[in-house]
Amino acid sequence: MATKTTKPTPDVPLLTEAQLVTMSEQDYMNEAQLAFFRARLKQLEIDLLKNAGETTEHLRETVLVPDPADRATIEEEHALELRTRDRERKLLKKVQQSIASIDAGEYGWCEETGEPIGIPRLLARPTATLSLEAQQRRELKQKLYGD
Repeated sequence: MATKTTKPTPDVPLLTEAQLVTMSEQDYMNEAQLAFFRARLKQLEIDLLKNAGETTEHLRETVLVPDPADRATIEEEHALELRTRDRERKLLKKVQQSIASIDAGEYGWCEETGEPIGIPRLLARPTATLSLEAQQRRELKQKLYGD
């Protein structure tokens, strides 16, 4: 079984997804893999912050339209955009927590079981904190007992 790793160094060359997937289990969360996920999370963070700035600018551009239907359409678009940005704000927090877990040497390990989350799952969801099995158990429990 692989063990938790130390903080990655910045001089490690970035891997491709194909290289990442073909690595052995003994290489799990080595410096190169951590550098790959750090770069992916940092880019996601930059994109989310850029989107937030664009939303702020877009919402400041108030257009006065006399037609009530047009005004309602604009207000609905703004509401949808705000809901989307709220979701992105929550995702940004998870991204920042994931970057912090890389710094702490805890990234890629299930919070509940301590087992590896797995490269395929982290590629699909870089902010995952639970293994697939632990996530399924949690969702089943929420479905049965509620939040």
